[in-house]
Amino acid sequence: MAQKGFRRADRVAERIRSELMDLLLRGSVRDPAAKDVVVSAVRMTDDLSIARVYVRVLEEIGADGQEAVVEALRRATGFLRRELGHRLQLRHVPSLEFYW
Repeated sequence: MAQKGFRRADRVAERIRSELMDLLLRGSVRDPAAKDVVVSAVRMTDDLSIARVYVRVLEEIGADGQEAVVEALRRATGFLRRELGHRLQLRHVPSLEFYW
């Protein structure tokens, strides 16, 4: 069976994951709760309107720490969307939803 090419949503999701990792590793998000965050996966809806971003942290933290990380990223959503818009040059930048 011939392998089908990636869906556009998968390609956009991978680019978003890559750019978010770059932004987070460079320390662009100044919130200390968002330190050492790794973007493990991004899942896009087929219409590219919502990006579900799955994150984790390198060191072990408790459930309270997990909530703090997700909340810090939610607070930074506007900044992250603006940066993604500049970097990816998409006509419509998807809404970002963060999950542990």
